Amino acid sequence: MKTGLRYWLMIALLLGATTGMAYLSHGEATPPAKPMAEFPTQIGEFKATAEYPLDQKTIDLLGVTDYVSRGYSSPKGQIGLYIGYFRSQRTGSSIHSPKNCLPGAGWQPMLESVYQMPLSDGRTAPVNLYVIRKDLDEQLVLYWYQAHGRIVASEYWGKVYLVYDAMRLNRTDAALIRITTPIQHGDEQGARARAIAFAQQVTTDVDKIIPR
Repeated sequence: MKTGLRYWLMIALLLGATTGMAYLSHGEATPPAKPMAEFPTQIGEFKATAEYPLDQKTIDLLGVTDYVSRGYSSPKGQIGLYIGYFRSQRTGSSIHSPKNCLPGAGWQPMLESVYQMPLSDGRTAPVNLYVIRKDLDEQLVLYWYQAHGRIVASEYWGKVYLVYDAMRLNRTDAALIRITTPIQHGDEQGARARAIAFAQQVTTDVDKIIPR
C-alpha cells in the first residue's frame, strides 16, 4: 500500500473512531489523579524556584483539567517544566501540540527531531526535541505525550492510542509534558544533556501522579 493512501486511511479511521468515542461510554472509568500541585519540587539536583500560573483565559483555551508550570534551577542551569493533564478528551478538550503553539509565540524552530530517550527500566521512549530561536535567544525543547505508562512523541500515534484506550479501558486521560532550557553561549550539547537528565526523572514522577 502506498504511503499516501495508508496515511489517508489512517486519518479516516481516526476521525470515524474519535467521532464515535462519545457514544461508546456513559462515563469514563478514570481513577482520580493526584493534584499537579503535588508534583515534586526537587527533581535530581534541580529545585523549583518559581511558579508560573496560567490565567483563566489560557486554561479555558487549553482545556486542561489540571497543570503544573514551574521553573527549576541548579548550578548547571535553568529548566522550565509544563505538564497539562486532561482527565477526558471525549468532549472536545484535546491536547494542543507545542509544534503549533511555538511559532505563534514568536519562536522559530531551527532543529526538529525525535530523540529515543533511555528510561530507568532499560526501555527507550521517543520524545520530540526542538531547538528554537527568538531574536538572540535560543532554547532547547523536549515534549511528549504520556498516559497509562506509555510515552509517545507523535501526535498521530497519540490519537491512535487515545481511541485504543477509550475502547480498551474506557479512558481518554493523558498528559502533555514540555521541558525547556536556554542554550547558553551556543552550548547546545550542554542544554541537551541537562534537559534529557531532567526529563528521564520527570517520566517516572508523572507515572506516580497520573493513574496507570
